[in-house]
Amino acid sequence: MIAPEKLDQIIARFQFLEARLNGGLPPAEIAAVSREYSELKPVVETVQGYQRTLQDIAEAEAMLSDPEMKALAEDELPKLRDTLEQAQADVRLALLPKDAADARPAMIEIRPGTGGEEAALFAGDLLRMYQRYAEGQGWRFEILEEQQTELGGIKEVVARVAGDGVFAKLKYESGVHRVQRVPETEASGRIHTSAATVAVLPEAEEIDLKIDPADIRIDTMRSSGAGGQHVNTTDSAVRIVHIPTGIMVTSFEKSQHRNREIAMQVLRTRLYDMERNRIDSERSSTRRSQVGSGDRSERIRTYNFPQGRMTDHRINLTLYSLDKIMQGDLTETIAALTADAQASLLAEMDG
Repeated sequence: MIAPEKLDQIIARFQFLEARLNGGLPPAEIAAVSREYSELKPVVETVQGYQRTLQDIAEAEAMLSDPEMKALAEDELPKLRDTLEQAQADVRLALLPKDAADARPAMIEIRPGTGGEEAALFAGDLLRMYQRYAEGQGWRFEILEEQQTELGGIKEVVARVAGDGVFAKLKYESGVHRVQRVPETEASGRIHTSAATVAVLPEAEEIDLKIDPADIRIDTMRSSGAGGQHVNTTDSAVRIVHIPTGIMVTSFEKSQHRNREIAMQVLRTRLYDMERNRIDSERSSTRRSQVGSGDRSERIRTYNFPQGRMTDHRINLTLYSLDKIMQGDLTETIAALTADAQASLLAEMDG
């Protein structure tokens, strides 16, 4: 049963924010109030739909005592009760606690794991899969740093993805992705198993955490990279070391100023992610959600090319549409992961 007082409080908060926006706000408050208003609006619309259905049922039940209206009411009530069941489910989903980072842009880091050159080639395939998925969502996909192998595989890539609800959809991609296929480099036609790791981090803003200049060391160096990708003759590459944590970030773009910007943004995002994980660990010391737990050493998915199969091990989802998935069709997979996470939260809320 959903407490009516809680729903009334949500609507009252929404009306208060609406009045503030219409009444004029100091410039410093506009962004925060607008963001909260936008986040609450779909919740309030869902709640009001649920309340209207309750009202319709009450009116139909009152009509049962009227001989002239009884038949109409008896016809309408089963439909209204079905509508109420769905409306209750929608409200419960709308009231689930939101991850504050869901609306943020994300950084994707992909690195080859076991498997040598084949793992590096697979890392490149994953990068293209996420690029195509982002294009389909209308998101902006920007590669910040990419180091390639001589055969066109990837040693490491860091990309920024911006758009509506990016982190909410990509956050379940973190972990070890395993591939089973005959490598292009394999003459005998034997199936190999190799892997790549994916980390998806919510992008940090400067207000999220302050980095003490005394805690970082910035080095400049000559750019160089496999395959001649980032070779130039100027000392433009930048490496930033965060001394307290040992996190090291390097950027090899041609502009030293741009390299500093990129390296600081990546460092800030990694530190923010580290702090989020620390807080999550403290909060869930007695229970750890399997999906989206942030454990990047966990094998989450297998891509089996001979069978055209993709299996997500966390939710026992198997799809025989590997070609489409590698072309960026992740909609079904991400929807299933999101539904599983929501089901876990609902069970926790009910418990």
